[in-house]
Amino acid sequence: MKSPGHVVSVVTNSRLVEQRRGQILRAAVKLFSEKGYYVVTVQQIARKAGISMGLIYQYFGDKDDILFLALRLVLETYENEIPPQLVGVEHPLERLCTALRAYCTIVDRLRDATVLAYRSTKSLRADRRHLIKEKEINTNRLLEGYLRPCIAEGYVRPVDEFLLVYQFTHFCHAWALKHWAFRDRFTLEEYLVGGMALLIEPFLTEKGRENFDKLGLGTAEFAGRQLEVKPPAVAKRRAR
Repeated sequence: MKSPGHVVSVVTNSRLVEQRRGQILRAAVKLFSEKGYYVVTVQQIARKAGISMGLIYQYFGDKDDILFLALRLVLETYENEIPPQLVGVEHPLERLCTALRAYCTIVDRLRDATVLAYRSTKSLRADRRHLIKEKEINTNRLLEGYLRPCIAEGYVRPVDEFLLVYQFTHFCHAWALKHWAFRDRFTLEEYLVGGMALLIEPFLTEKGRENFDKLGLGTAEFAGRQLEVKPPAVAKRRAR
């Protein structure tokens, strides 16, 4: 019996599978996020992707496979792209703030997919829904790992790490979920500065406040620094 995370492909060339699935997933995410999972048909996905419906079934078994891989992709993007941004960043507070900046930047790039994750995870069959929840927990554990040294070294007062990390997550995701409300009020940089003022600054100790200000972490300059984040290969490459 195959694992719930396995998606069957008739095609065995891994490079071609990655390319074609990327093409199909981009079309599916757009349609699912706009119209809803249950309304969209495989035929509509094929039309949006510019391929035949039969070709889709060479790379996916059914529509559930498409949704599952779309959701897994966005969560793995968070998990895989946040840590590289912290390479060379030593101060615990700067690491935490850099992680939040990276998270918000990725969400901004993947707004449709982020919205889809909230709307349609419940549409997956139960065993796959469990896998997606585990992926979400992995991202939260990353953030907990960045918050914990801030507390241990006296920059942030003791808090419920689990609860605060979920506030970080909801804040980052809200940029996509409520983008219709935020886009005319804030740039992404302004949104991030406001989030740090709400979710990090109130928990700083005196020592933490000194270092936060010294490092310029609550400033638009910090929030606006460009991240060296490349889009996932499956989303960037064009199918042949």
